[in-house]
Amino acid sequence: MAETTHRVLRLLGLLESRTSWQGQELADRLGVTERTVRRDVVRLRELGYPVEGERGLDGGYCLGAGRGLPPLVLDDDEAVAMVACLRMAALSGTDEIGEAALRALTKLDQVLPPRLRAVASALDDATRALPRTRPAVDLRVLQQLATAQRDRTLVRFGYRKADGETSLREVEPGRLITQGERWYLQAYDRGRQDWRVFRLDRMDELRVTSWSFAPKAVPPHDQHRDLEERFECVLRFEMAVDVSRVARRIPAAFREELEATATGCLFRVGALSWNVLAWEMLGVARDLESPVRVPAQPHAEAFRSACDRITRQMQTLVVAGDSSAPVDVRRQASAAEADDTAPRA
Repeated sequence: MAETTHRVLRLLGLLESRTSWQGQELADRLGVTERTVRRDVVRLRELGYPVEGERGLDGGYCLGAGRGLPPLVLDDDEAVAMVACLRMAALSGTDEIGEAALRALTKLDQVLPPRLRAVASALDDATRALPRTRPAVDLRVLQQLATAQRDRTLVRFGYRKADGETSLREVEPGRLITQGERWYLQAYDRGRQDWRVFRLDRMDELRVTSWSFAPKAVPPHDQHRDLEERFECVLRFEMAVDVSRVARRIPAAFREELEATATGCLFRVGALSWNVLAWEMLGVARDLESPVRVPAQPHAEAFRSACDRITRQMQTLVVAGDSSAPVDVRRQASAAEADDTAPRA
């Protein structure tokens, strides 16, 4: 009995993972005969799961939207509340939690009865998040891409690169990724015959086609390879300090190509703006007895201009109670670092 229950649960998981399955595919996955699959489908229907089946060569099984929720021990209000919470979590952009929420939302949306789906959609349309610094991501785009990935269907969209260049892309979705404040799609670009990573906020006119594709093994995502894709401003720096000291101060997600040189180390850093990058490098070099050198490269002048603006702002600072007292920027930066561990309001 335990073995049968386990097999039925595995069958349910397979039906949730794709739009449709042929009977022989399910039998191969479960290691049973098609007759056993048919019996297990009947068991799922008896439990309330809306498993639909079609006869013929192109027929198969799929998990449809029933008149009532499957037995998930959820009433209608709980189901709507869960969808609302999953939507917020999916848009939070907090790495594993956001990705897991999107997967759960995609599964739940597939079996949600139409009346509850309408309520959940109305709730989503009627609510808006407060303004935030990261670019807004359309949840419908996330769900379209998640569904296309699950169903193995081609996706077409316009894409704008960091330098403003636009192009049309046709891709095979492989994986949705969230890194800090942004969402990305890792996909096989058919036009370039290679894997690429796309920022969702740079996509437009997204269209999921009806054309299917044979899935490829998705390569491990190298977050460092795509520094220009994730940040507007990227620059190479040199410092006369040990590599380990720089590695401790710059998170791995914001740097790449950190390597030792005869005089110290060389590395690249990314940020959302030149001002942010300038402040970040000020924090890196705050108490290190080494200047930050910027080798000749494109956009170096934009970084120097940001540093000049910060210098002018520093010169206008006034210490409360004594307008003539100089401001020790290095000491204040060190004190700010020590305060980073203190609780914040």
